Parts: sequence; structure tokens; C-alpha cells
Amino acid sequence: MKTEPLDGDHGVEGGLTRRALLGAGLVGGGALAAGRFPSWLQSPAVAAGRQSWVEASIPELQSLMASGRLTSRELTVGYLESIASLNPLLGAVIETNPRAVEIASHRDRQRRSGHLRGPLHGIPVLVKDNIATGDRMQTTAGSLALVNSRVPGDAPIVARLRAAGAVILGKANLSEWANFRGFAPFNGWSARGGFTRNPYLLSFDPCGSSSGSAVAPAANLCAAAIGTETDGSVVCPAGNNLVVALKPTVGLLSQDGIIPIAHSQDTAGPMARTVVDVAMLLKVMQTGFRGGTQSTPLDDASFLRRRGLRQVRIGVDRRYFTADYGGEPDLVAVAEQGLDALASLGATLVDTDTGDPFAYFDAEGTVLFVEFKVQIADYLRTLRRTSMRTLSDLIAFNISHCPEEMKYFGQEIFELSEATSGDLTDPAYLAARALCVRLARTEGIDAALTRDGLHAIVAPTYSFASTPPAVAGYPNISIPVGLTPEGKPAGLWMYSGFLQESRLLRFAYELEQEVRPRRIPRQLGAVPPEPPDAGICAGLEPTRRALTAGGRLTHHLGTGKPLNR
Repeated sequence: MKTEPLDGDHGVEGGLTRRALLGAGLVGGGALAAGRFPSWLQSPAVAAGRQSWVEASIPELQSLMASGRLTSRELTVGYLESIASLNPLLGAVIETNPRAVEIASHRDRQRRSGHLRGPLHGIPVLVKDNIATGDRMQTTAGSLALVNSRVPGDAPIVARLRAAGAVILGKANLSEWANFRGFAPFNGWSARGGFTRNPYLLSFDPCGSSSGSAVAPAANLCAAAIGTETDGSVVCPAGNNLVVALKPTVGLLSQDGIIPIAHSQDTAGPMARTVVDVAMLLKVMQTGFRGGTQSTPLDDASFLRRRGLRQVRIGVDRRYFTADYGGEPDLVAVAEQGLDALASLGATLVDTDTGDPFAYFDAEGTVLFVEFKVQIADYLRTLRRTSMRTLSDLIAFNISHCPEEMKYFGQEIFELSEATSGDLTDPAYLAARALCVRLARTEGIDAALTRDGLHAIVAPTYSFASTPPAVAGYPNISIPVGLTPEGKPAGLWMYSGFLQESRLLRFAYELEQEVRPRRIPRQLGAVPPEPPDAGICAGLEPTRRALTAGGRLTHHLGTGKPLNR
């Protein structure tokens, strides 16, 4: 009898109904409301210390497995047990891989025979639910509309993870459709996965859209995770959950097999507890910039060694330290501690100006709306076993499944996108894209780096500062610094020019080693009450509600905060 490969299972046995998946997502909420928790949840420190490997980095895990003190199977089972215990509270994982333990056991046999596939051999990794896996798991962007659809196979970045020996542990929850469906009043919710909660302070925004991909490594539910970003969706959840994450130069990682928003800004990015882990994941996943013409020089993370930051000039864009640009006083205070640490390492801090993102927020919206309409249709055409082929189909699905999909918020962004031409030769689209590139890249980051002789630029997490590097297509790394007195994670975002990932990783490593920000989350506070019913489904008509927004984004894409303009 033919057996399915352990490195990419391309069949799904027995579909799950949308009702069954929705019900599974609600089980955690029901248990939470009833107060039924594992006893060890009441003592998070004890829980985190129950395994000697729970806080280990990827190199440390490899050392443990090489010495025989740990197996990939033990590691995988341990993470699955943690998910079973904590996920009803945190909602970080949308589903686990039914073959994860089997694959991990296979990795152990390969190790014993002397066959190591790569630097991630036996390491359990979660991937966001908008990244295709050719196995028994779903790829749905958290939406019920794509349940039981079939992808052609692994996304190239997943194939590279498997080739390097990773165990794909499961799919991480996210803000549905990567926060590109409607103007949600919160981050981290999907119809399939429910609400994602911040493991440090349960009431604090986990940020989106890669909420689960940040919460899971922060809470030790996996060794590392992969998120995706169009504007802020990797760095914002990383900043709000005290993990390291890198949004790379657009094009360094393949976009194929990832449910798109807009190819001009979309990219996957690694998320983990340490800079070294993020560097290792990036090296594994990178395919070379757009067809292999260029790649970022990462030599097995060996370039990460303490050298200080003397002769390094780092720009500080102070507008993002203010409320008008998303800065929050308690988080800014922690970011200032990060600036002090950079200065103590020898860096010269220089006030700089990368331009006003309000000058191109509307243009960015136009670009994303137009690209999404055409590119989501291109993606949907690759799927089997689904009737969803266009954005219009998705809009109609949400209307017909309104109580499940639109109880809390609508689909204004879908409707804004549907109202565009969907034509990438449209003069209005081309003009908007040209404006974005000029203001964010040429007259923005590039100009600041050149004018002020800078190596990188920093801003506080959970601000609007994700937008310049996102629109420019440049790398941006989220570096944890610490917790506010209330227990909110905070840190710095650091960005630079084209393919400057190695530079950013080195600077981030210096800061990480100086401040040692890692803290085991303690799930402080209480879960917020369920949001009110938005009243959308009562007498719902497909009325293009988004037109009331005047065809503009009303919320910042990265943080979800309202744009006061």
C-alpha cells in the first residue's frame, strides 16, 4: 500500500464542515466562561518550568537533541500538550497537524541514522493560516469561506522549512483575512479561531494580523512561528507580545502560496523568542531576491556576535513618539529605555524625519484595494473543491453567513476593493503606487539615511511607524525591550534600506543581549468581555456600507487604531 510522504502530506481525509470548525473554535470560549482551566495554569511559572527545554533557543534545542537528552518527538508532544492546555485561553493556534508526532518521530530516526536535513531538523514551527501547506490542514485566512478548499501544495517557504528539517506543528490564528476584510474594533479574531489573547496581559491588544504567530512562541507553544505582513502585521504583534520578528525586504521570500493582499507590500516573516532564531529562519526561507538575483548575506547567524555599536548612527523619528502618530506614553517610556541602551552600546542617536505617512495613507489604501481585487482572484483560481473564485464570491459568502462571519464587524475593506477597477494598468492605481514609492522610499527612508548618515532608524512599537518600511518594501525588525508597570510588552521597531536584514539583525542582537528582555508570560488580568453585536445581520442588505468611509481607510492597517484626520 502506498504511504503518504512524511514531509508533505497532500491528502485530506474526510472534510470538516464549517459548522464543526466553528463549533470547535467556540469550545475554548465555553470552557473559559465556565472557569474550567488546567490546575497548572494557575501557576504559569511552574508550567513553564516543567520542561528543561521550554525556554531554549533553536541552537540550544539542537544541542539537546544532538546529545540525546531530548528527541523531536518529546519536543513536539510537549508543545502539543501546552497547546491543549493554554490554547483555550489564548486562542493562538487554529489547528494542529495530525501528523506532527509521526513526522517528529521520523526526524528522530533520520538523526539516529546520521541524516540531518538542515538547521531546523526536528524543530516544531507554526505557520499562519494564510500560508498554504499541502497536508491535512486547512489554509483559510481564518475564514469559513475557504474551509475544505484544497491548495496545490506547500507554499515555497513551507517547502523550504520542511527541507531544513522543520516539523510543521500547526496553523496559527490570525486577524481574519489578514485584517483586510473590515474595520474591526479589535485585532486577532477569526471566525475559525475565535479571539487571540495576549499572554502577558490578557486585556492588552495582541495586535494583528499575525496575532497567533506572535502569541504562540511568546507563550512557549512552539519553537518559532511564521507570520505575514502587508503593513505592520508581523512587527505589531511581535512588539505587543515581547518576541523578535523580522519583516524582510519585499521579494526576499517567495509570495507564492500565501493568500495575498497586495504583492507590492506582502511578505512572510519569522517570529521567535530570540534574534538568533529569527536569523536562522530567515536564512532557511529566503529564496534570493526575485528569482535569485540577490540575497541577504546570512552566514548561519555566526555574524551575530557582540561588537558594540560604536560608529553606528541610528535615526530616531520622533513623530512616532507622539499620540498623533500612534505613540502611547507607557510604551514610549519603554522604548526610551531601549534608546538609552543603544546609546550605552556606543550608538550615536540622531533625530531624523522620514516624512509624514498621512501624506500617503490614502494612496496606500488605493494600491492595496486595487491589487487585492485582482490578486485574490488569481489565488482563488489555484484552489480545488471550492466555489470561491472572486472577491465578489467572498462578499456574498459573508452576507449569507453573516451571524458567523459578521457578528462583530463588517466587510468594508472587501467592498472598497470590489468597487475599484481591479486593473493594474489603471492610471489612478499607477499614480498612487508611484506616490507611495516616492514619499515612503525615495523622499522618506532613503533620504533620511543619506541626509543624516544613518545606518538604521528606530521608532516605538504599536505606533504608525510600521507604514514607511512597509510601503517602501524595506526590512523592519521588532526588538523587545521590556514591560510597562502594568505588564504591557513594548520595544523598538528598527528599519533600514533595501536588503539590510543582516545589519538590522546585528543591531537587534546587540540590544537584545544588553537588555535581556525575555520574560515568561503570566497571563495577567482578565479576558475582556465579548464585544457587542454590531447589528449588521439584522435585515442585512448588500449595500456597500464601505462607501460611507468615502473610499478611504479609516484605521491604520498596522495597529488597527483609528486615523484621526
